[in-house]
Amino acid sequence: MASSTRASLDNPPSDPAHQATTSSPHSLSKAVHARRAEYTRPLKIKIKIGTWNVAACPGTERDLEAWFVQGKGIHEQLSGVKISDGFGEDGDHIESVAAQEARQTKKESTVPKGDISVVPGGEEIGLYVLGLQEVVDLSSAREYVGRVYTDTGPTTKWRKALVDALPPGYVMIAEQQLSGLLLFIFASPDVAPTISSVSTVSVGTGIMGYLGNKGAVTTRIVLGETTRMVFVNSHLASGHDPAHLERRCWYDSISKSRFPKSVGEIREMLLINFLCRDVTQILQRTHFEPISWAGVLEDVQEEIGQEDFAFWFGDLNFRLDGLPGDDIRRLLMLHTKGEYDVGQKSRVKTDGELAENDGPIVIHSIESDDESSDGELEARSSSNFDQGDDTSSNYLPDPDDFIQDPSQDPASLQATLDSLLPHDQLKHMQKKKKAFHDGWREGPITFLPTYKYDVGSMGMFDSSEKKRAPSWCDRILFRTRRDRLEYEAKKQEEENARIKDEEMKARGLDHAGDDEDVLFDYNPDDDGVEEPATVKDYDEYDEDEADQLEAFVTKEGYMDKIQLDVYTSHQRVLSSDHKPLDAVFTLEYDAVVPELKQKIQHEVARDLDRAENEGRPGITVVVDNSQDIEESPTSKRPALKRVSTSGSGGVDFGNVAYLQRKIRSLTIANTSTVPATISFVERPSLSGEGNRIAPPWLSVSFIESATDEDERVLQQLNREVTLEPGDAVNATLEVFIDDITLVRALNDGSLLDDVLILRVTDGRDHFIPVRSVWLQSSFGRSVDEELIRISEGGVRALLPRPGSNGPPVNRGREVCWSAPREIFKLTEAVEILTERVLADANMLESAQLPKKFSKLAF
Repeated sequence: MASSTRASLDNPPSDPAHQATTSSPHSLSKAVHARRAEYTRPLKIKIKIGTWNVAACPGTERDLEAWFVQGKGIHEQLSGVKISDGFGEDGDHIESVAAQEARQTKKESTVPKGDISVVPGGEEIGLYVLGLQEVVDLSSAREYVGRVYTDTGPTTKWRKALVDALPPGYVMIAEQQLSGLLLFIFASPDVAPTISSVSTVSVGTGIMGYLGNKGAVTTRIVLGETTRMVFVNSHLASGHDPAHLERRCWYDSISKSRFPKSVGEIREMLLINFLCRDVTQILQRTHFEPISWAGVLEDVQEEIGQEDFAFWFGDLNFRLDGLPGDDIRRLLMLHTKGEYDVGQKSRVKTDGELAENDGPIVIHSIESDDESSDGELEARSSSNFDQGDDTSSNYLPDPDDFIQDPSQDPASLQATLDSLLPHDQLKHMQKKKKAFHDGWREGPITFLPTYKYDVGSMGMFDSSEKKRAPSWCDRILFRTRRDRLEYEAKKQEEENARIKDEEMKARGLDHAGDDEDVLFDYNPDDDGVEEPATVKDYDEYDEDEADQLEAFVTKEGYMDKIQLDVYTSHQRVLSSDHKPLDAVFTLEYDAVVPELKQKIQHEVARDLDRAENEGRPGITVVVDNSQDIEESPTSKRPALKRVSTSGSGGVDFGNVAYLQRKIRSLTIANTSTVPATISFVERPSLSGEGNRIAPPWLSVSFIESATDEDERVLQQLNREVTLEPGDAVNATLEVFIDDITLVRALNDGSLLDDVLILRVTDGRDHFIPVRSVWLQSSFGRSVDEELIRISEGGVRALLPRPGSNGPPVNRGREVCWSAPREIFKLTEAVEILTERVLADANMLESAQLPKKFSKLAF
């Protein structure tokens, strides 16, 4: 993995305070994502994808290291890859094909000795992805059912082979077996820690449409917390007949939305609708687990098509249409026979087959036309032999015999491949919009068909009785997010054009210009359909374009680039009837640096918290204790004690006596930048008298601070007050004990404590403690049981209860008075008051009014 410098489409970081006002996980994630340019760095890695149908052949795992990891087993002339490029080797020391086939055994690798690495491998690769097919023999349904869920041996065997082949330190990211399908993903020590959200899904499409003898194993990963990648290892329905072909494919819903016009179309649509279509099943039934972004789980499961990069590989089983299998075999063997020495076993077989037919081979060019009849296709592609021609079949046909004139040397292998590729079923299906037409691409095919060979042979195509036609069954397709979006945009354009055409026909405007002179005729059915931009002819591949990385924007808004470096088969691997195929991609992507992201997360969380606090209403509570009156130690006159404290310290009323009123004031100011609505919270009453904001002995009310004393009584506010920023309001708290029942409870030890809850709407609550000390009173006490037993000093001189918070007690509990002292004081007070009244009356009797008031009547 290497870093690189390149342009980014990221917008400048924005202030997270303006993006979210609450610090929820979603807002935090969005704010962090907005600053992604600060914690992502561009990286470059190589991804190697290999696919191989091992046909359950023993010993195939011994070739894995050579071809997949080391990049060996390439045939220069038969693969289109030049070994001498950049390697400084002439290849003369590589084991010959004859010697290689002669020593082929199941106990050692079949790759030629002395071979050199051609395809990038080793520690140069950041991500290895291997898809295998037919790792177990499932030739019968009975054997399949018995082994499908129990046989883990192949996984263990191939895992060990791959771990032993890879450089030290590579980490397994995913492993999944579905019967004969097996998928492995390994990452280098640098890349592995950056991979997350791994989800693997197996979909069986085989027997009964669900079992795993056919189907796909798909894995989704997230690379660098930025790039979604999907890898699909599939084995589609085998067979060359049209029914098997249709089973592998699906129809585009828009292009086939019109009603069928002929019996042939009806039969074709019924066949497609009722057959189990492998690709459709894989797409519909593959659902990945939701991705977790910074701890926030996505709401929905993802499917194939929502990724940034997708790679679909495996034995897709697409064949060559419209050509006799014997002609294909003969034509390709003309190129492979030169690799064998005269007299060698494979050379003898090749010469024998070529000698069976000595006529020329003519491959006609065909077009992918939906309405081509079978007879026309056969006429275009049939092989006609001129019995009078003396041309030997041991030589390439005359270039003039080819109706299609390749751009390269007609005698070259690539010219032969270019003449066969137009018959490829996959290409036909893409043009007909039945399969892999929605943005899927493939690299240039410069190698021989990967199927079917004699096991142990480099270039001997199937020599059994069936003599199966060679085909490019094994493929590696890829698609970027941009490819899919371009296809969907074009698809929508075609749908809009179709709707417009139908509207014109309904209005009778489609034949409006029949009687007028026009430059050309336009038929929407024929002229309006164009090939998707991503489906190219194989001879249209531009090597100059391949040298430049293709850039696009990912789903998460990052700029990624990808380039296909190598796409080739390993012709000199002999242990299976399929040749292994691999592709190497260079990927540039933005990767998250965990340390930087953690730092940004802390900054964003702090900013969001500050922004949230600034955007929420807030108040400050100040307690005014100016009403406290205490005796001055130097004077008998009362002194005023003015104290202002924070509301967090609570309201202290000091000593409270029976029928003594005490008042405290709270100043509540809005110190935030937004309006604040405040109110005291009501609580349920134990006595069932309804909800109250304070106990019965405490009253609370709001009074505007701007009014004078006379208006405060008239303008008491409601229980809910809204303050604008900078405004304030006073709250008056008053304690008054006049309930004799409450007096008895207080004498028995109840406390005059409470907590008021001042609620700020959309803000935090303020808890205001209220404290006071009850002065014991003789009121509410029994004369016989208590008052006559209280010693000198009265009830307020009683000693506290030892080891308890209960009421004070008279420890002696002896009778001290014949009558309560309080009664004595009352009688004395009555006597004194009586004397005063009598004295005042006597004074008034002898008093005379002034003359000027004597005439006034009272």
